[in-house]
Amino acid sequence: MEQHASYELLNQIDSPDDLRRLMPEQLPEVCAELRQKIIDELSKNPGHFGSSLGVVELTVALHYCFNTPYDRIVWDVGHQAYGHKILTGRRDRFCTNRKLNGLCPFPSPEESEYDTFTCGHASNSISAALGMAVAAAYKGESQRQVVAVIGDGAMSGGLAFEGLNNASSTPNNLLIILNDNNMAIDRSVGGMKQYLLHLQTSEGYNRLRYCLSQRLHQWGLLSDERRKSILRFNNSLKSVLVQQQNIFEGMNIRYFGPVDGHDVMALTKVLHEIKGMKGPKLLHIHTTKGKGFRPAEEAATLWHAPGIFDKETGKRIVSDTTGMPPLFQDVFGQTLLELARQNDKIIGVTPAMPTGCSMNILMNQLPGRAFDVGIAEGHAVTFSGGMAKEGMIPFCNIYSSFMQRAYDNVIHDVAIHRQHVVLCLDRAGLVGEDGPTHHGAFDLAYFRPIPHLTIASPYDEHELRRLMYTAQLPDQGPFVIRYPRGRGVLTDWQCPLEAVEVGKGRRLKEGSDLAVITLGPIGNTAAQAIRRVEEEGKGSIAHYDLRFLKPLDTALLDEVGRRFRRIVTVEDGVRLGGMGSAVLEYLSDQGCLPVIRRLGLPDRFVQHGPVGDLYALCGIDAEGIYRAIIETLNV
Repeated sequence: MEQHASYELLNQIDSPDDLRRLMPEQLPEVCAELRQKIIDELSKNPGHFGSSLGVVELTVALHYCFNTPYDRIVWDVGHQAYGHKILTGRRDRFCTNRKLNGLCPFPSPEESEYDTFTCGHASNSISAALGMAVAAAYKGESQRQVVAVIGDGAMSGGLAFEGLNNASSTPNNLLIILNDNNMAIDRSVGGMKQYLLHLQTSEGYNRLRYCLSQRLHQWGLLSDERRKSILRFNNSLKSVLVQQQNIFEGMNIRYFGPVDGHDVMALTKVLHEIKGMKGPKLLHIHTTKGKGFRPAEEAATLWHAPGIFDKETGKRIVSDTTGMPPLFQDVFGQTLLELARQNDKIIGVTPAMPTGCSMNILMNQLPGRAFDVGIAEGHAVTFSGGMAKEGMIPFCNIYSSFMQRAYDNVIHDVAIHRQHVVLCLDRAGLVGEDGPTHHGAFDLAYFRPIPHLTIASPYDEHELRRLMYTAQLPDQGPFVIRYPRGRGVLTDWQCPLEAVEVGKGRRLKEGSDLAVITLGPIGNTAAQAIRRVEEEGKGSIAHYDLRFLKPLDTALLDEVGRRFRRIVTVEDGVRLGGMGSAVLEYLSDQGCLPVIRRLGLPDRFVQHGPVGDLYALCGIDAEGIYRAIIETLNV
């Protein structure tokens, strides 16, 4: 790629070693160039924009002060890490970020030794970094520093609190950096947000305490046990004097801050001062999401991942969608509002994704009827279960890959007692450029064994509306509806709200040589392949939309088993244990043994890239389904 003339310093940095050779006074210029590099690249190759701009100074300060990769930096919410990628040997390949076979969308240990841990989902950094710190101590690597960077609303996740709790009682020297920008994708919510907003500690006080502790160490008066006792006394005295409780220091985690996260000189100074301190510590910094690009600073939610834009004017370049089918998420949002107006028991719940899943439509129109619970998927499910116990009907919308984090909650707090919770799984199936941490690959397989669940997937927008209407009817129990990212196929999506019979599929097309069974919107792709087979005169193909994975339409499967010797199943989910497995198991149990070809996602993590390319890689695009049908016809 081009070597931009304005990247005079950045073009000399091929690794953090090069950065550490610079003089401290050169760091602000490095930050300016790094920020411009991110703006230049993302204006033409879309990605997560605002978060990475917000941590430019922190990124530079961390790699300047710590001996990476020997010292470990564990990023939380990996969309903050673009600057980190650029500084760690990937500057000239950054133009391939999120592209097929290009740089990964989030830090990945398989890509670089500087990427210490996978961080596509939020709130895992403290636990992972604590594990690394404890392991380093166990192995006698006393010089190794470990830093956890958590932010973008991730502190509201339960795993973050579990990590803090363990860090407070386990011997370690972990440094936690709390990047406080008051944002996730939407605005942060909850008590932790309000707490951090008001939390502050004197810089002079921290300096005095540090100097005193160093002097006591030199005099031999500060053993580890005495340090803990003095720290507890100190925290209690400070709380009385400043009339302010500090949750971190209450857990024996030394607190520093808040400091300006955009002053790289100040950050490097404080990092140098505190990195050698014994015991767990937390540095609280304030940053602005989208810092340095005014449109992103003024509309952080919109500029979280804005797509292509004009870097000079700040105008987003949006494709003309006139006459195109709507996004599935918008059909969900509009239909939920429609249902909520008809049924006052309906409540919306989402873990920090009101805009991403379009529940903001309900929030805006009927305030008080929808709850953003923060990055807390397990809580979102159990919270919904509690409301259902009291007669409400929560529509709990969680991205498919994030629902993995609430699996126990679904079983323990919803399914066992048949709570009437509607679990809406957005981004089911392959999602594209966000890659393996975000593909909704496993939900069909992991929900299928759970008793009492109804599991459905709509063929199109009309079916989504009908399934949502059906799910809120009395006595339904827990009801799962999964649908993909992106657009459907219908422009006239506002059909009447009608119930469908639970557990009943439908025959979409007659045929005599082979049956194709599909579940969900992937059926539209299969229909294209079927048309091609028949147009070429290569066979007569029947098409069945299973509609429900659970309960299975056994009458439909009995019909298929009687009439066809060859069957192809197609699903946008893992092949192992999914819909095809359910069909195979049922027919086998009935003593029916046709040739069954199961199409779905392979037994490996699928890389990132455009959705169409990924479908082709997995053999579930129209071409791949066509080939599978032809091959099965010839068996």
